[in-house]
Formats: sequence, structure tokens, C-alpha cells
Amino acid sequence: MSMLHEIQRTRAVPTGIGLGLRARFRNEVARGDADGVPAFIELSPENYMHRGGRSPVQLEQIADRFPIISHGLMMSLGSTDPFDDEYFDYLRGFLDRYDPPWHSDHVCWSGLDGALLHDLLPVPFTTPVAERIAGRVREARDRLERPMAIENISWYAKLGHSQMDEPQFLCEVLERADCGLLLDVNNIFVNAQNHGFDPQRWLEAIPLDRVLQLHVAGHEPWDETLLVDTHGATVRDEVYDLMAWVIERTGPRPVLLERDTNIPPLPELLDEIRRLDGVYQSAVGRWQAATSQADPARSQVDAAPSKGHSDGQ
Repeated sequence: MSMLHEIQRTRAVPTGIGLGLRARFRNEVARGDADGVPAFIELSPENYMHRGGRSPVQLEQIADRFPIISHGLMMSLGSTDPFDDEYFDYLRGFLDRYDPPWHSDHVCWSGLDGALLHDLLPVPFTTPVAERIAGRVREARDRLERPMAIENISWYAKLGHSQMDEPQFLCEVLERADCGLLLDVNNIFVNAQNHGFDPQRWLEAIPLDRVLQLHVAGHEPWDETLLVDTHGATVRDEVYDLMAWVIERTGPRPVLLERDTNIPPLPELLDEIRRLDGVYQSAVGRWQAATSQADPARSQVDAAPSKGHSDGQ
């Protein structure tokens, strides 16, 4: 049984294509302009935990319209600093209010000695680092009292000496922490192009049964040799293909469209969600066909819609 199926025993989990909430179109989503298109909304609590004014009201309106999934930015799982108690108190209160099925953050470090660098920096792929990150993931899960997922990042230079490759490192963290994986297929594609590995073989090396969610996004060339994960362009066909490959093997999962720069008007983003959903639905159909041959009862149960489900719509 996959980790997602275990979570679904006690929590409602949306599937289909979702949208990352951004200030650029928050008003429109709150008043209903996106209704019927995204299957869920993903938001980063750090952008809202300390805000008053209209933000809490708008978030309540959005939560009434869509299932919410939370994705963190500041946990700095790779850091050697102890966790900040005040941060976790605020985060726990925020998550308790909107009750997402899990909380996720990045396999990275973003601060040291109390200084926040506002970047997602890579860690060495070693067993001691995997042990430290896994321990922090378990601590975060216990503090928040909800499942945790870790996300693979895009990285542009190796930090320190690594003992293993990234899939091996992630596998070690996942097993030691007993947590889920937020699989960012755009990050895999960007890293593959920049560092010269096969993204397909990367995917084949990870435990797909731990995948709770996927991210897709656009990237842009920095020069003739480097791609940058800007979240500032439409998703490329190669990234669609990686997403579809995963869904064909996992079955329905929540898949998020991220856009952080060069944000177009909301109707254009909704059109991109519809296109993504077409690719997603085709992949789910292939998964259902393959699964029904092996176990007809399982395919019917796994594909049953939950709140916010877009499959078959």
C-alpha cells in the first residue's frame, strides 16, 4: 500500500491539477474567478501566517471554494540550527486552521546561525546529512501532528563531497524519516540538463509508492549551457512527459502548477491547467487500464474521486 493510500484512510486528499496561490491573482481566486478549474489550491503558510487585513478573509473564502495543500519555504531541513519554536507554533496554528492532508518542505538548507538567506541551497549527499535531515523531518511531523513530505530541489553546483547520487540520498532520507515525497519533475528535468544525467533513470531509482504530490513548472535558459528553474514560463512538453510517466505508475495524485515570475493573467493560467489536465487524464487512463488487468477492484477504489478531484471531469 502506498503512503498516499494510508493517508486517505483518515484525511480527504484532492487529486488532479492544482494552482499555487500567488498575490497577483489572489483576489480573483477568492471571488470565484477560478471556480471549476483547479482541483485544489496550494499555498505557502509563511506568506500568510503574520498577515492581517484582507488576507485572512480571502484565505477563508478560498478554503471554502477549494481543498488546501500546504507547502513550506523556511523549515531549512538541511540546516544544523535547531528549529525555531515560535515559527513552529505559528505554523501549527495555521495548518490546524486549514487542515491540509500533509505539509511539505524542501531538501535544502536556507539559513545558518539564525540568518535567513532566502534561497534553497543544496546539501551534500552523504549518510550523516541524510540522518540529520530525516531526524528533523520526524521532529517536524511530531510538532505539527500531521504527515510530512520532502521536495527535491533544483541545484546548480554540488556542495561538499557526496557519497551517493541524489536518488540514493532521497531514498535514504525517505526511509529514515518514513515520510512522503513531493516530486518536482521540473527540477529533475532542469538538473538533468545542467548536470548531464538521464531524468528517466532518475525516476526509475526512487520509490514511487512514497510520492504524495507532484510539482510542474516552467524554466528558462540562462545561457546556452544552463537552465534556471525560474517558474517564469509555461511548462515544457518534456516536463509534461515526466509527469505523465509518474502518474501512469502511481495513479491519481495532486499535481501542482507553479508560477512565480512573469505571471500571466489568471485566464491564461487556467488554460494551462486545462492543458495539463488533458495530459494528466490520459496518464490516469493508461494507469487504470494497466491496473484493471492486474486487479480490477483496486483500480476502481483508487480512482474513486475525493473532494476537489478533477479526474473524469
